[in-house]
Amino acid sequence: MNNRLLSSAPESLEAMRKFSEIYAQKTGTFFCSDITVTAIVIEGLAKHKDQYGAPLCPCRHYEDKAKEITSAYWNCPCVPMRERKECHCMLFLTPDNEFASTSQSIDSNVILQSIQ
Repeated sequence: MNNRLLSSAPESLEAMRKFSEIYAQKTGTFFCSDITVTAIVIEGLAKHKDQYGAPLCPCRHYEDKAKEITSAYWNCPCVPMRERKECHCMLFLTPDNEFASTSQSIDSNVILQSIQ
């Protein structure tokens, strides 16, 4: 087992998986056709939720993650996603995006396999 897998609690990983599926369905968006991208983003959200108490976007660089959490701008779903359906992480893609799949679900085992 590698350190990436140990970086987030199983409960947080499952919570972020469920959140992602529900949010994709609610917004009419889809996961990336490369399911590894989806898995890694969900794992990053879970890691930030464990470390900081909120699912801060894992695909951006922050000088101070704790400070970013308080502003809530990049907490998933971030403001660009909520306002314009623009997901920097490629977790939630509109149907017209060339990288969008037709899937709004991901199995827990697929996530675990992808992040190992």
